Amino acid sequence: MAFIDYYKILGIDKSASEKDIKSAYRKLARQYHPDLNPNDTESNKKFQQINEANEVLSDPEKRKKYDKYGENWQHGEEYEKYSQQQQAQGGQQYRGFGGGGGQGFENYEDFGGSGFSDFFEQMFGGAGGRSSGRQAKYRGQDYNAELKLTLKDVSETHKQTLAVNGKNIRITIPAGVENGQIIKIAGHGGPGVNGGPAGDLYITFLVAADPNFKRDGANLYTTAKLDLYTAVLGGEVTIDTLSGKVKIKVKPETQNNSTIRLKGKGLPVYKHEGHSGDLLVTYDIQMPVNLTEKQKELFTELSKSK
Repeated sequence: MAFIDYYKILGIDKSASEKDIKSAYRKLARQYHPDLNPNDTESNKKFQQINEANEVLSDPEKRKKYDKYGENWQHGEEYEKYSQQQQAQGGQQYRGFGGGGGQGFENYEDFGGSGFSDFFEQMFGGAGGRSSGRQAKYRGQDYNAELKLTLKDVSETHKQTLAVNGKNIRITIPAGVENGQIIKIAGHGGPGVNGGPAGDLYITFLVAADPNFKRDGANLYTTAKLDLYTAVLGGEVTIDTLSGKVKIKVKPETQNNSTIRLKGKGLPVYKHEGHSGDLLVTYDIQMPVNLTEKQKELFTELSKSK
């Protein structure tokens, strides 16, 4: 059982700050993301290792346990409790775990070269074990994954297939999810040990910035160009929305940078079916250029009539 050095996977040292961990993870996740490396088994494997390392090191409590117990940080405290019970009964504590030496699990070879899982199997119910014969059950590790979406993607509830740890998982993406929002898919993490429950899958949604719309919760903001003549006299203008183009009436004497609100033309409100935000449109009035002599005369005449 090879020891997995999460610090080495992220290319950082043990003194790295939370900011260093976050920065290293984002850089490597982008480099090895499955979307950028389709059908590349090694890159997918590396991506899974990066997520696993980040899941542990970005959590202060998990990182503390990992620094103390190594790869098997999830079971270290259970061993210490068992070891203390053995000492109370006159037993001898094994080297390489617990105690004040802080050696962690790096000395698992002290058990004859077997991995930590093998050792626990012996201690808690395997052949030659000293317990009642029942094997201890351990919950599987949680997985982390990222899913890139567009603003159009989050405008309606839909399904997508996500590749996680070599398996395709079809998930439902609720309309209105936010950038950076995380959802949990129970039971789709690592397998449990000795019949224990599987871990969970945590998916982070990355919603890309849109060139036409700015988002604020469920509301959207956009700019519409309006010619001077329509702004002065009134008329109609065609506006782009996420659901298509719509025509709206323009009031006479509309001012530059004035804003109108299109009710319900924003994004759906997350997990509130039937409720949507608004689209706020700011008019950008375009001044005419390359006027003809006749047009200039008309503007001159108009200015004299003030």
